[in-house]
Amino acid sequence: VGFPPKAASCDDLLCCSFRQTLRSVAYWDLPCTGASTAFIQPTMQAQKLTQATSCSARIQPFVRISRISSVRPSRPVTMRATASYELDPDNASILVCGGGGVALHVTRKLKDMGSWVWMMQRTDVRKAEIEKMMAFVPKGDALNKDDVQRVFDGIEEVDAVVCTLGGTIADPRVDSEGNINVIDAAIKKGVKKFILVTSVGCGDSKDAPGERVYNILKPVLVEKDKAEEHLKAAGAAGKLTYVIIRPGGLVSEPATGNAIVTEDNTVSGQIHREDVAALVVKALFSKKADNKVLTAIDPTKVPGPECKAFQL
Repeated sequence: VGFPPKAASCDDLLCCSFRQTLRSVAYWDLPCTGASTAFIQPTMQAQKLTQATSCSARIQPFVRISRISSVRPSRPVTMRATASYELDPDNASILVCGGGGVALHVTRKLKDMGSWVWMMQRTDVRKAEIEKMMAFVPKGDALNKDDVQRVFDGIEEVDAVVCTLGGTIADPRVDSEGNINVIDAAIKKGVKKFILVTSVGCGDSKDAPGERVYNILKPVLVEKDKAEEHLKAAGAAGKLTYVIIRPGGLVSEPATGNAIVTEDNTVSGQIHREDVAALVVKALFSKKADNKVLTAIDPTKVPGPECKAFQL
């Protein structure tokens, strides 16, 4: 069977090999009344099993698959689940916080790599779109600490968080309060790695976008600064590993494949959202990026001299 879960005939479960290491404390017991198609949700805390016909699942410290089909009875198979301590894309549990284009592209890329992905959403507007990617959609408002905590509590293990939350010039609270709520919940959960996507113009890149652009975006950038500092302080205290990625001006056209990250905090320019997502995913699984603050730009769209790329 392929994990993360895909549509699979229960008849085929025993005939297929596991594509990735099963999570510790995962146990699937599937007494099916007939051949059926099921989506198994790896939430590890007896969360609902989404299904096409009548299957039930409960979660224990071992994996046991039995009575897969009433047509072709099979012998029970028991396998001990092993813990994964490396952040492997084919076995990682990732929580993505954010509802914009970058977050959607990140979720899609992670699912394509085999990760188990949850995407926290404040509303149900994009729920169907996200579920088509076979990602889970816990509901929560980042500005509500209790909501955020419930989302984390509903997932047995969260290896990493990708946070792309952003507000508006009129209401930038989520840029600070929302991001900080997610950071604090991640620390409490014991998350290994946290990717925070902010913007060129934050922190020591204040001069990069130019005075006019900075002044327009200042309400948002000041709040993002607070989240960056909170995350860096947590990293300095050894509470988690972080990467801060500051993209330039975002555009929605298809990816160019030309985008880079750089430690140069003086550069600015445009970058496509899908290219940002690709860089975020690379940084997530690269130890080279650990505890770094990186600018993400498309060098073909940057005025001025060429900047040095950081190799992820």
